[in-house]
Formats: sequence, structure tokens, C-alpha cells
Amino acid sequence: MLTPDVAPGVHRLAHAHVNCYLIESKDGLTLVDAGLPGLWHELGMALRHLGHRPEDVRALVLTHAHFDHVGVARRLVERLGIPVLVHPLDAELAAHPYRYAHENPRALYPLRHPRALPVLARMLGAGAAWVKGVEHTGALTPGETVDVPGSPRVIATPGHTFGHVALHLPQRDAMVSGDALVTLDPYTGRTGPRIIAGAATADSALALRSLDPIADTGASTVLPGHGDVWTRGAGEAAELARGEGPS
Repeated sequence: MLTPDVAPGVHRLAHAHVNCYLIESKDGLTLVDAGLPGLWHELGMALRHLGHRPEDVRALVLTHAHFDHVGVARRLVERLGIPVLVHPLDAELAAHPYRYAHENPRALYPLRHPRALPVLARMLGAGAAWVKGVEHTGALTPGETVDVPGSPRVIATPGHTFGHVALHLPQRDAMVSGDALVTLDPYTGRTGPRIIAGAATADSALALRSLDPIADTGASTVLPGHGDVWTRGAGEAAELARGEGPS
């Protein structure tokens, strides 16, 4: 489902409980995160709805390289030849998106949190078990403004993965938080600002500390990797997520 202008010139594409974002500028589009394989058709329809062609996508920027964020990355490279940018600590994960560190056994979560089952089922139906990685990536450097449409500023937010980054869009008063701060945890089914459960988080204590640079942006709108857009400010979202703690 496409939701245009969740922030000025930023469009949300939600598919199987995973969010991707198209950042639009006069120079073209930047895609932030690449969802699951089932996103491919939805992405094409979204581009047409926005009046763009696939060739208008100039770059793919990954907040991190879990399987549910690199789903169509390889197809985009093969079809369009666009660069894929990721923090160096997640470059190996981008090539092998199932080899990720996590604190807690994953198998127990559906038993303990049955309301997550419909979420996980939709993700599986969108190709969650069949993601191919992408091997050739460029590097994101925290603190830099990336030379891609929208000029996002890279913020280090490790914890969910060790190379996780968020993207600040100061001219649009928004930030893409990826999975450093979400409003839906696919592994528990819980909603509202939070970090993702230890089933998919490498270091929850580190992830909680990474809420500070998210809050420091002062952005009014937070665009998470899972769940609804948050419009009550990054500071309040971070405070609520800290209160929820790890799971």
C-alpha cells in the first residue's frame, strides 16, 4: 500500500508489514530499504502512481541488511544498475541476509506471542524465506550527507544490527528510523514505539542507547521500518520506546 507524502516528498510503501520509503527530489528518487521479494510488483505500481518510471530510482539506501529489508535489492541492481549503500558493518549481512546476530531463540516467540503469527505469516507469504542477498555495496558513513536524491544524513543507530543506521531528512522535518525504532514489533505483535525483540536484535542494550541520537534529531515525523508512521516527534517516540525496554 502506497501512502504519498508521509513527510514532504517522502512516500511510504507498506507491504507485508514491512515499510520502505521513496524520497523524491528534482534529481529523481532514493529508495530506502527494499522490503521482501513480494514488494517488486507493488513498487512498480507505486512508481507509476507517483508519475515516475523505474529508471527514476537513482539509489537504494539500506538502514540495515536483514532479509526483510533487502528483498528486491538484487533485482533492482540487475534491472537498473543502481548503487546499494549500507554501513560497512552490515555489508556481509547484505550478501547473506539470514546470517544475523540475535539475542534470544526465535522459535519461542510465536508460542509466547501468538498475536505475532498473522504478521509473520504475511511476511512469509511475501517471500521472507527466499531472499537473495546483494554482494556489491557502497559504504555509508555516519555523520555524512549522502549524495543521492533527498540528501539524507546518516545517523549511527547500532543495536538491532551492528551496522544499523537511521536517515535524517532535516529539510523535511523527518527521519527514517528503520528498525532502530518501530511502531510494530513483528516478533511480538505489539504496537507503539519500541525496539524490536531479541529474536532479531543483536544487542538490545545498545539498541536502547541508540534511541538517543534518534531523539536528538528533533524530527517531527518518524518513519519506522515496521508499523505506522509516528507524527508526535522523535523525542516522544524515543522516550516511549525506552519505557517499553527489551522483549
